[in-house]
Amino acid sequence: MKARMTNPAYVLPGALKGIGTMFQAIGESGLSHELTELVGLRASQINGCGACVHGHVTNLRKAGTSEERIAGVVAWREAPFFSDAERAALQLTESVTRLADRSHESVPDALWDEVADHFDEKELSGLILAIALTNLFNRVNTTIKEPAGTTWG
Repeated sequence: MKARMTNPAYVLPGALKGIGTMFQAIGESGLSHELTELVGLRASQINGCGACVHGHVTNLRKAGTSEERIAGVVAWREAPFFSDAERAALQLTESVTRLADRSHESVPDALWDEVADHFDEKELSGLILAIALTNLFNRVNTTIKEPAGTTWG
């Protein structure tokens, strides 16, 4: 498989610079790298982005995450491998990612309160930006048909 075109972030270098700045800010939020990858994996599964699913699984394995946890992300509600904080973050990920599926608020107050119980404002900012950035990557990669195994950078 070959992508339809060069990734737009490479065609427009200012975009790559902005993405790098976003990654840096997320890294400075205090949110754990593993949680960032878990929510990235879940958003990518929902959006059907093979390149991002592959990337997040690879990053989680490199970080030492168990195969049970990686495999359990797709069915996190039924899997016993996640903390209450991780479950709240995964639910937020699904709500933010599935905007077109909603028939109510995108993030109901009850979900917001649950997530805010587990993360301070800085971590919550990192979480929201990580979910949003993953959704950006998913949309770019599925549009240009970026194949799984492709890496940025």
